[in-house]
Amino acid sequence: MDTFDAINQRRSVKAFDPTHRFTAAVDQAQVTDASLLFVLTADLEAWKKSPERYWRNAAPEVQKLVTVWMGPFYKGKKQLQRDEAMRSCGIAGQTIMLAAKAMGYDSCPMIGFDPVKVAEIVNLPSDHVIGFMIAVGKAVKPAMPRGGQLALSEVVVQDRFA
Repeated sequence: MDTFDAINQRRSVKAFDPTHRFTAAVDQAQVTDASLLFVLTADLEAWKKSPERYWRNAAPEVQKLVTVWMGPFYKGKKQLQRDEAMRSCGIAGQTIMLAAKAMGYDSCPMIGFDPVKVAEIVNLPSDHVIGFMIAVGKAVKPAMPRGGQLALSEVVVQDRFA
């Protein structure tokens, strides 16, 4: 499937085939019926745990520059660390959903769950956070129609805010 087709066709499907193959998600069927359930997590302190591993394929001078820079950039900035974790989960999640759609599967991003219970189930380390979950599987009924889309003028700001 073409990437743009995947972007256009990717929808939040709530009903999956349970035979095409967790339960702290407020009895949402997509969690138990989906073939896969991704729990996207991020390490809030990844920046100080061997940061060179993120740059292992970069040129040595880039590796050194970026790994030296990471500590002072993130140290003591809890909100920035959390923001980066959520950005990373969002990017990874969208990639998972588009790849699933391109492979003929459907998906549903989820925030309607008990994060404390899910953290217990997956034995989440204390320095990690849950971004969201994604159910992936074969739809057994179509997704609800799109709820609407904001006008481009409402979501794009050119140069600066007025």
